[in-house]
Amino acid sequence: MPTFLRTIVCSVVGVLAMAQVASAQTLTLESALQSAFADNPDLAAAQWEIDIAQGGRQQAGLIPNPVASWDAEDTRRSTRTTTVKLSQTLELGGKRGARIDVASRAQDAAAQELEQRRNLLRAEVIDGFYGALRAQERLELAQRSMALAERGLVVANGRVTAGKSSPVEATRAQVQVSEIRLERSRAEIGVSDAYRRLAAITGSANISFERVEAGAVNTPALPSATQLLARLESTAELRLAQLQIQQREAGLGLEKAQRIPDLDISIGSQYDASVRERVNLVGVSMPIPLFNRNQGNVLAASRRADQARDLRNATELRLRTETRQALDLWATANNEVSAFNKVILPAAQSAVDSATRGFEMGKFNFLDVLDAQRTLIAARTQYLAALAQATDAWVRIERIYGDLARI
Repeated sequence: MPTFLRTIVCSVVGVLAMAQVASAQTLTLESALQSAFADNPDLAAAQWEIDIAQGGRQQAGLIPNPVASWDAEDTRRSTRTTTVKLSQTLELGGKRGARIDVASRAQDAAAQELEQRRNLLRAEVIDGFYGALRAQERLELAQRSMALAERGLVVANGRVTAGKSSPVEATRAQVQVSEIRLERSRAEIGVSDAYRRLAAITGSANISFERVEAGAVNTPALPSATQLLARLESTAELRLAQLQIQQREAGLGLEKAQRIPDLDISIGSQYDASVRERVNLVGVSMPIPLFNRNQGNVLAASRRADQARDLRNATELRLRTETRQALDLWATANNEVSAFNKVILPAAQSAVDSATRGFEMGKFNFLDVLDAQRTLIAARTQYLAALAQATDAWVRIERIYGDLARI
């Protein structure tokens, strides 16, 4: 291969390798969700409930085992009577079918609980991801505030050296720098904690990324209240509440079936050594439901079914309320974020620049600069709080309805 072609190939390979490294060091929301669904141990443990419920369904369909017995009367061989018998219980009243129904409802509930757990995990990942994103932004704002304060310190020291300002101005500037340096240290710790939490949610004990990247759009537009409430019946939590009603009703059917006593049939053979004679045995037995007709368990199962209906109604009311509250919080937070981006933060930054230039020219004292800087820092903090509220509203909706892209 010619030298120039080898050089080009090596350059391309190097660029691709660098791109792969960069992509491995930057975590996106999509890759975080993929890692969480693949590696989160809580989700992996929840998935076993499907097999557990399947085992319960399999066991519910089995019939009772036969019972083999051997009896001996008298220990003397010449006069001993021995009996060999085989007994089988016949379940009456539809007990087996009722058990299968209960186990089948448990299978449906296990599948629904797994879907709900996936929705909760998705919401946790989104919350952790955007928490890490806000921690990054807080650190970047602290670094920008640090640069701003250091600039003020340089200006103050220059005016003090020129004899145009009191040394107190330089001291105030130094205090401001020290305060912001502490804030930057707290922001750095916040980034590490946020990264560690996000890594744990995605199922990793170690942090395998250097930063998170949300892309062009930080948060999606939420559907309207009408769209969301129209899908309320199909949410995992409400479907699970409905399945629990069916499960309790199936349990009531099982308890009613238990009122019917089972029939025990036995056959066997008895040998009397004293007369050297063998006789066949046939037996039938059944409990007499005179006192215990399972009435207490039937009553309890009936009340559990009533309780499940009330719980389902309470769940629907709670989800409707949470949906409207989350949408209201979303609208308020988005308005605040928009106001900060369009008006408040640019105005606060302009005030800092004007105060700093005025201080350099001797028109303002350093207290005006400090006041403008603190106003800007406070505005940035409130901006991050508004972003947190918007994310919280999004997470609450995701927790209820799952992936909003499907709506």
